[in-house]
Formats: sequence, C-alpha cells, structure tokens
Amino acid sequence: MKAVMLRLRNGWPMPLALQGVFEILQSVVFCLALIMLPLVAVYFSGGFLEDSFNIILQFAGFAWLLIHGVPVELLNLGPEADPASVSGWVTLIPLGLSLLPFLFCLRAGRRIARASYTDQLWQGLLGAFIAYGGIGAAVGSLSNNSYGRVNVLAATLIPLVIAALGLIIGARREAGSWARLFGVDMAAYIQRISPHRRWAGSYVWHVIVAGFLGYVAAVGISGLLLTINLGLHWTEVANVYQEPRPGPIGSAALTLVQLSLIPNAVFWVLSWISGGGFTLGTGSTLSTLETTVGPLPSIPMLASLPTGEMSHQWLFLLLPVAAGIMAGWYFLRGGENHLEDWFARRIPFNMLSLGLSTACLSLFTGIVAGCPEPDWLVAGLRLAGYWPAGRPWPQPLAHRRRPGLASWRGHCHRLPDCSAI
Repeated sequence: MKAVMLRLRNGWPMPLALQGVFEILQSVVFCLALIMLPLVAVYFSGGFLEDSFNIILQFAGFAWLLIHGVPVELLNLGPEADPASVSGWVTLIPLGLSLLPFLFCLRAGRRIARASYTDQLWQGLLGAFIAYGGIGAAVGSLSNNSYGRVNVLAATLIPLVIAALGLIIGARREAGSWARLFGVDMAAYIQRISPHRRWAGSYVWHVIVAGFLGYVAAVGISGLLLTINLGLHWTEVANVYQEPRPGPIGSAALTLVQLSLIPNAVFWVLSWISGGGFTLGTGSTLSTLETTVGPLPSIPMLASLPTGEMSHQWLFLLLPVAAGIMAGWYFLRGGENHLEDWFARRIPFNMLSLGLSTACLSLFTGIVAGCPEPDWLVAGLRLAGYWPAGRPWPQPLAHRRRPGLASWRGHCHRLPDCSAI
C-alpha cells in the first residue's frame, strides 16, 4: 500500500517513445515559428497582394517542406486567359535554412539520449522519427492550395533524412561514444578480429577520412573564392540591392533569402572550379571553360557572376588539386598504405606496385570525396515520393553540373505577387 501511495504521489515516468514525440514536436514548432516571422512581417507591411492570412501560413508550410528538400509544384502560372495551362516545380533547396531543422533535431536527439539508458534509446528515437514523418505528411496536406501543392508521400519521407541525421548525431554527442550509444564496444570487437581484417579496416577508414578531408578542403577553397568575388563586385551587388526599393522589411527578407542561399553558392563555385560548371535558369551557363550569362532575376548576389572573356579561367581548375594534396598529406601522416604492401608481395617490380597502389588510393579517395554530393540521395527519395503517385519528374530552378553526373536543366517561374520583395 505504501508503494502504491508513493507511486501515486510521484507519478509515472513518461514513456521514452512519447518523450521522443514531445521533443521532436518542439523542434518543429520552433522551426516553423522562425520561418513564419519574416512572412508575417511582410504580410502586415502590405507586401503580399494575397489578403488571406491562411494562405501565408500555407506558404510557411511550403517553405518548411522546401528546406527539407521536398519539391513544390507551383500552379496557375499561365497567362490571365488560361492560368491553369502552365505549372512548374520549385526544387532549389536553400541549404542555409536547412540548418534550422537539423540543429533543432540535433537538440532533440541530445535530450532524448540524456533521458534514456543504452538499451532503451531506440524507443525515443523511433518515436521521434515516426512523429516527424507524420508531421511532414500533415504539413503537406494542409499546405496544398490553389498556388501550389506537394506530394504527401514525399512530404512524409524526405524530411526524415534531416531528422535522422540530427537525432543520431545529437544522441552521439550526448553519449560521447558509439559504444555508450548502441552498447557495442568497438575496441573489444577490433581486438577479436584477425590482423589482416584490422589492417584492411584501418586502410578503409583512413581512405574515408582522407576523402572527406579533401572534400571539406575543396568546399573551404570555394567559400574563400566566393568571398573574394563578392568583395570585388560589391559595387554591382549594392546597385542591384537598391533598384527594387523594397523598403526596410523587404530588404530584410531579401537579405535573409540571400544568406540562406550562400551555401548553395559555395557549391556552385565548387562545381565551377572543378570544371563541371553550373546553370542558372535558362540561358546562363557558367564554367571555367565556357561562360554564358543570360537574363537573370534581380537578386543582388547574382551581380557578382563572372562575365566577359577570361582567357586564364582554366587556372582555377588547379584549386581542387590543393584539396587533393591535403587529403594525401593526411593519409601519409595518419594512415598506412597497406594496399601497397599487398601489391608488393604479388608484383616483383617496386615501381609498378607503387604506381598501382597509388592509383588505387587516388581512385578510392576521389570516390569518397564525391560521396557527399547529395543529388543521388535526394533523387532517390524523390523517386520514392513521386513514382507511386505517377507524378512527372520535377525540374529544378538552378543546378550544378559535375563531370560524371547528369546535367540538370532549370526554369524560373512567376511566384504570387509580392511587392515588398
């Protein structure tokens, strides 16, 4: 009886699955609130011709789905006589805003891990994961209107990518090690396997780290080059800023949009220095080998695009080589080329075995450096979301072109009128 009274007084602990739902619900509410703030500010300043506040809330839902990578189909883009004759897709993901749901999910993962034991963590993560998919489906269903629509299955599946990454990384940061997170002692497991498997695992691990380091170095070089280019063309950027005369709220909204697209611009620069180049809309193709700039929207950041004849642009192709040098430097310092030993025992000519092992190392590192490219993952999830519904394949607004990847074509469409921005 005493135990029953004590339990009634102290209450029952919240199930971990329910706590996961509660934590992920907080993340969604915080993220949607931050997205709605600029839209509501523009709405009350008279920036939208649309008078219904419900439509603005649905635009916020579209923005939330778009930063997760869900493509949005725009409707009624045709002439006034027949607006339903033309529609288009928005698939340009503002990667800067995509950090918002990731950081909130990372916070949720840390809080779930803090409340869980090692063998119970999966309950909270599974509850949060399922709840996030359900929230995506609900937002997709409620956001569909006469201006745009999304596929509900895509709205359910695609946001789970960012949610899973944030939850797992957050739980790992709170646990401090994978052993505490999943209950697997990796050190003891490695001690039990054979030396040959340990050497092979060490080689693969250092190849992965070297390739990722090379990719990060290439992205850093691209960011530095973008900063220098914006500084050199700041006068043109400032002139385009003042042309629309958007007012203080419109200027703040335009600045926020550009800040969210800075990571995209960094990856466009990476594609440019790698030789693949990128395309903006229709008629604008930029690479180190060919530059053609057509009509572009009045976005100030686009005023810094290179124009004119530059006979020495091909020299920028040497910049990714510096990233490869850094990857090789790390591998020689932190790892051992066990593949070279394997070739040396089978090929009696040292120069030939060394050349083969080095070529294989370069190939493996290059493959790893290309894996962070998210296009294949997003394409797979979009296929999962659109194929069952029989939807046509969406065309993005802007795309990168890389050697070995299919070229994307983009189109710019007219959005609902917004005079403030």
